[in-house]
This record gives sequence, C-alpha cells and structure tokens, in this order.
Amino acid sequence: MIIEMSNEWQIERREVMGKLTNKVAVVTGSSKGIGAGIARSLAAEGAAVVVNYSSSKEGAERVVTEIKAQGGKAIAVQGDVAKAKDVQRIFAETKKAFGRLDVLVNNAGVYEFAPLEQVTEEQFHRMFGTNVLGLILATQEAAKHFGADGGSVINIGSVASSVTAPHTTVYTATKGAVDAVTRTLAKELGPRKIRVNSINPGVVETEGAHAAGVIGSDFQKGFEAQTPLGRIAQPSDIAPVAVFLASADSGWVTGETLLASGGLR
Repeated sequence: MIIEMSNEWQIERREVMGKLTNKVAVVTGSSKGIGAGIARSLAAEGAAVVVNYSSSKEGAERVVTEIKAQGGKAIAVQGDVAKAKDVQRIFAETKKAFGRLDVLVNNAGVYEFAPLEQVTEEQFHRMFGTNVLGLILATQEAAKHFGADGGSVINIGSVASSVTAPHTTVYTATKGAVDAVTRTLAKELGPRKIRVNSINPGVVETEGAHAAGVIGSDFQKGFEAQTPLGRIAQPSDIAPVAVFLASADSGWVTGETLLASGGLR
C-alpha cells in the first residue's frame, strides 16, 4: 500500500512538473499558426511564454488568454523582428516580465510564391528581412540574455530548402539560408552552451495557408501525393518537436535540421 501511494504521488508530481518548468521562452510570430501551436505546447510543459506578434494583436492576446486559462504564464509583445529596435524591446519586455530567458523560437516568417519573371525587389527584401535577418537579429539579442546555463534556439525552416519546388525561388532561398545559419550559429554559440537547431516542416494547415488558397488546392494535393504519410501537417504535429528541442531531452543535439514533414523531402 505504501508503494502504491508513493507511485501515485510520483505520477501526480510528473504531471505538475513539466519538461520546461521554470523556463522562459520567446516565440516570434506566434499569434497564429505554427507559432501559436508551439507557444501553447511550451506553456503546457511549464514554460512562461512571450507571444510575439507584428500586427495581429488580437490573435496574440487570444493565445495568451488560452495559455492562462490552462494555468500557464504568458504575455503578448509587439515587435517586427526585421527591426533591431523592435527586437531589443521584445527581449527587454521578456526580462521585465519573467527575469530570464532560456528558449528562443524563431518562427516569424513570410512567404510569397511567384514564377521567376514575377519576382520583385520588394518581395526579395520582405522575405529575406523577416525570414533571415529577423532570425539573426533575434538570436543576436537572445544570446545576450541567456544565462550561464546557456539556452536553446529553435529555428523554423522549411522542407522547401530540400524539395526546391518551382515558383518558390526567393522563399526557398531564405529557408536554405536558415539551414546554413543554423549550422553556423551552432558552432559559434556552442561554447556558450547555446544549442541551435532547426525544424523543417512541409505544408502545414494554418490561417496563412488558408488565406493563400493552399488548402484544398492542387498544390496541396500534389504535396500530399509526395508525402509518405499521405497528408499535410497540423500545427500540433510540429509543436512536440519544438518541446523536445527546448527541453533537456535534446541536451546533446545542436546544429541539426529536423524534417517534420511526414517523410516529404
């Protein structure tokens, strides 16, 4: 009877103490889609989460409300990751609210597909500004705030960097850059106990995918036909991978690009 009671207590304790208890995470671009799913999952494992958004204040506040309703801690902070001053403010607000930083998820990203003859300077700079410069600026600032125990940087890349589909030249270029930056920063920041990895999803059903007309299109059907698991992803397929990379479970993993694509490559 004593053993049974002890086991019950241990099970209850494991449920209360998540993998990220007492940790603090910043998730950029987390007012919706993959970022929102990751923010919720990190909070469910005990992390206090900063839900960053560029323009969708309502969406960010909704995610914060959902996290708090489940007993978690979260705040919403506006900021465009392509602007250094905004990035500095995001992390200053993080420190003010929670006093530390342990995890950065570089999720903020934009995409636009077009054939070569329709590519413009504006498209190029918009995508590279958010998808690459924003990732670098956020990591640069996060590195100043990680403590002596280091931290985990999780980049959200894309299977696009290996699939290289037509009409995605600029977007694919940004995600190829994310792969390269991930490996480079893993080597540079490793001596400071900062791990840097990338999650590369395939097509994910998000608000953005719906708005772009991807869902229900021949584009979706084509990718499903190429995917061994036979479907596109949900944000809930990606979030557990982020939890793994944020936690001590992946303490010996850095510089990796993990395809979360249902086998598409």
